[in-house]
Amino acid sequence: MTRRQILDDPEIGNKAEAFEAFDDIPTNPNLQRTIGDVINARYGRRDILRGMLGVTATTALFGTSAMVAPRQASAATADSRYVFDELAWDNDETHHVADGYDANVLLRWGDPITADAPEFDVMNQTAAAQLKQFGYNNDYVGFVPLNDDGSRGLLCVNHEYTNEEVMFPGLGRQDRAQFSGMTPALIDIEMAAHGGSVVEIAKDDAGVWQVVRDGKMNRRITPLDTAMIIDGPAAGHARMKTNDDPDGVNVIGTLNNCAGGLTPWGTWLMAEENFHGYFWSDQLDADGKPVIADDHPEAASYKRYGVPGMWYAWGAQYDRFNIEKEPLAPNKFGWVVEVDPMDPTSTPVKHTALGRFRHEGAETTVSSDGRLVVYMGDDNRFDYQYKYVSGGKVSDDRAANAKLLSDGTLYVARFDEDGTVAWLPLTHGTGPLTAENGFNDQGDVMIDTRIAADLLGATPMDRPEDAQPRGDGTAYIMLTNNTKRTEEEVNAANPRADSSFGHIIEIKEDGGNHAATQGRWSILVKCGDPSVSDVGAQWNPETSENGWFGSPDNCAIDADGRLWVSTDQGSNWAKTGKSDGLYAVETEGEARGTSKLFFRCPVGGEMCGPYFTDDGETLFVAVQHPGTDGTKNIPGFERESTFEDPATRWPDFDPKMPPRPAVVVVTKQGGGKIAV
Repeated sequence: MTRRQILDDPEIGNKAEAFEAFDDIPTNPNLQRTIGDVINARYGRRDILRGMLGVTATTALFGTSAMVAPRQASAATADSRYVFDELAWDNDETHHVADGYDANVLLRWGDPITADAPEFDVMNQTAAAQLKQFGYNNDYVGFVPLNDDGSRGLLCVNHEYTNEEVMFPGLGRQDRAQFSGMTPALIDIEMAAHGGSVVEIAKDDAGVWQVVRDGKMNRRITPLDTAMIIDGPAAGHARMKTNDDPDGVNVIGTLNNCAGGLTPWGTWLMAEENFHGYFWSDQLDADGKPVIADDHPEAASYKRYGVPGMWYAWGAQYDRFNIEKEPLAPNKFGWVVEVDPMDPTSTPVKHTALGRFRHEGAETTVSSDGRLVVYMGDDNRFDYQYKYVSGGKVSDDRAANAKLLSDGTLYVARFDEDGTVAWLPLTHGTGPLTAENGFNDQGDVMIDTRIAADLLGATPMDRPEDAQPRGDGTAYIMLTNNTKRTEEEVNAANPRADSSFGHIIEIKEDGGNHAATQGRWSILVKCGDPSVSDVGAQWNPETSENGWFGSPDNCAIDADGRLWVSTDQGSNWAKTGKSDGLYAVETEGEARGTSKLFFRCPVGGEMCGPYFTDDGETLFVAVQHPGTDGTKNIPGFERESTFEDPATRWPDFDPKMPPRPAVVVVTKQGGGKIAV
């Protein structure tokens, strides 16, 4: 389908769905050996992987009883490491949590977070007010404790993007209207609602978490007005120099911040994901597609990264988002940003040593030899899994630690049919990464990380999302889906064609060392409904009808080393009938591959976060875009969700208020560790 056909498709319910459909078109030319090919070679014949549950593969994972349909839900069993009564699946207008737990809304879009912030007035929004209020579409959540018992701390939250059709009254979908309703004032509000928030929270006398509105470290970080510096190999590079920054070392703001991470020394990493969507062009063809001359110096890079995406009209107002006026400005986005939440006057840093791509997250760990390791997925169909290993070691010296994200090696993964994973260094002068192939220095390698990874022969994946390392040298890779994969493109690590439901890969690094350049990989689960043979799902047979899920997205490892997975089905939730939610997924022993539903979102919402406090007694989750995704598939609603007519008014249920993305805090009734 063309861009115009996608925008005009009556089955697509909002701008976000339209541009996700457009981004389904892969930009990776390196499709000769995808993860589907690798999985096919490792696990069996293509017809088995296409749908019919192969006896050999399935029984090897879960035993002969895996050939039966999912069991009925039951109370917590004694042999489960996750002790809670499983929540029943459904899809309705509010959120739900397992019995015995409280799930209270802590922060909503528009809530004041500074002492001088005005109260939220949805009918009279301004950029000035939004810069002091909690942003939109909360995604990553992290917590930095401020005292020994963890009863006070800083919540660090990313705000990925905005949905103007449910955010502003009387506006409707702007992608179909060529953004004609997006005034300069509305654009500034959108920009102020992006980025991130640092908010102090504390337990009150009753042990309930509350926002500390006058917290001295509370701040907003936005693409509207937050100055940042650029460091690492691409800092000062000729391809980073713009009219407003002739030195190539400064930039205003960060955007489309999806997941992220916290460093061992307490700084916050914000991942820039779909940055391409914010760039604009005035030169369009009849279909509305940007026209890029073949001899444009950035033509190959634009094509590989999908620039300009034109999801937003910011470039009509600000030259820095218009590629005709600032052709190198896109090179300043697609990085990982480090923020010191403890110092509200600190300047965030974009670390170019971690590569430029559509970063889903940036989860950290310390290797067995003391080095910092960051796992990162490039969230696009047929793109790659990466990790970064610092040159120096993590120490108690915070100033020395600050250099660890500037000097190290970025690797990209190649998954082999024999179950090994090789981490290939993206280092200038190594193999094809030379001037003859367009890489004059390490800065070029980092600016065009994707192209460099193509040349190294990395394995194209099924949308690698969050990647969560565990301290024992294990990492879990969320692969959310890939409906563009054909039968000829399946491989050992991406086993299904037209995969609507995704899978999870487990990596065991050699010697239990996250800095190792080789390891072993296996599939933990293949997602989807195990009772439908054509889906090709694989779960432990102890997984109930409530426990299976589709489209794994974010994940967390709790203090007991247990894996928790949140889902993002987008507008495709009708394929499962389930809302997005948070699941406890067993990785060890006979229960390996068992999943249990713990929390579920309101209709049209995505489950983000999750983050556990160190004591395991508090879980933070983020509900993004409630009442927005797939609303045309809601029985009885079956129409586009708008400000005036939303599919839900969660979490306020006020007839004068639209749905508001929000962070929810989960605690055990009576106290104690979650799921213990």
